[in-house]
Amino acid sequence: MRTVAVVGASLAGLRSVEELRSQGFDGRIVVVGEEPHAPYDRPPLSKAFLLGTRTAADLTLSDEDFGAEWRLGVRASRLDPSTGSVFLSTDEVVRADGVVIATGGRPRTLPGTASLRGVHTLRTLDDAVALQGELVPGARVVVVGAGWIGAEVASTCRALGLDVTVVEAAAIPMERFLGPVLGALCADLHTDHGVDLRLGVGVESFAHNGKRVTGVVLRDGTHLPADVVVAGIGMVPATDWLAGSGLAVDNGVLCDHGCVTSIPSVVAVGDVARYQHGGRHVRHEHWTNASEQPVVAVRNLLAGTTAETYRPSGYVWSDQYGVHLQLAGETGGADEVVVVDGSPDDRRFAAEFRRAGHPVGVLAMNDAKLFGRLRRGLTAVS
Repeated sequence: MRTVAVVGASLAGLRSVEELRSQGFDGRIVVVGEEPHAPYDRPPLSKAFLLGTRTAADLTLSDEDFGAEWRLGVRASRLDPSTGSVFLSTDEVVRADGVVIATGGRPRTLPGTASLRGVHTLRTLDDAVALQGELVPGARVVVVGAGWIGAEVASTCRALGLDVTVVEAAAIPMERFLGPVLGALCADLHTDHGVDLRLGVGVESFAHNGKRVTGVVLRDGTHLPADVVVAGIGMVPATDWLAGSGLAVDNGVLCDHGCVTSIPSVVAVGDVARYQHGGRHVRHEHWTNASEQPVVAVRNLLAGTTAETYRPSGYVWSDQYGVHLQLAGETGGADEVVVVDGSPDDRRFAAEFRRAGHPVGVLAMNDAKLFGRLRRGLTAVS
């Protein structure tokens, strides 16, 4: 293998480049990144960056280029695995013996808002810069979606002294993986800090003056005045450029348990990779997955076969309203949730998610030390 193309220049792409070098690959590496920026850390975008306590320069992930050719501000438009050709938006063609797909995804947008100013998504540095510029004193903010991103944006906006309303279609935020009790606790964090939380209701339409959003109309008829609207409603894997490639795509790039696609010379990592785990295909959208997965994917790419299995840690963290939340493991299939330390009422506790009596997940709030110990004791799900 002489040339490897890494398509995607965010965390997963950078880690793939690092792993190629650390695992002994001394050939040509070409990195294609749609954004013009060098790889940067995304988690602070919704927190410290929006708050103004960290700058874009503070987010840079590495000062090294690892001897790679970095094609930034360039989009991959097509892949032909049979010839190892990656076609670029510049009409260039990169020919490679191996390809790492690390294209991540694009945020879901709110229907009917494409031409409205004041409506934002938050995934890239440019998104954060645009949103930050509108979080001015007196701005009324409506956040649609109470997942991690939506909750963090709402928390930051409250720290800036802004009026915030959070709209969530589900009756309980994040109930799918936290359960009803701990999900309700996340709802309490919003209301404890003066957020107007609207649960169990979706968005019907948007009021505007022809150019800019002025309000959000809910399906129950409620009108929420808004100067700024932020959509935190998930993302769509960036796989459109793979049409006609022969690779299987279904809510991400389908891979085996080692992040290898149906073509051994092509692997996928990060948010875009939908890999086999626990007898099914899963896709994880978090920093830890994007950081850890390239170790295995690159090893298998260089081996030319699936020599190693990726075992996700399932670790996610979030900072909201002055509390530090940490989550790990497989919480969705738990049949019991037990608080093993502290009290949710005190906003300091650790809880185990158990399946048939065995710990399979853990959530902690402001209890990092115990979280680490409980995380190490989780029952593996393979």
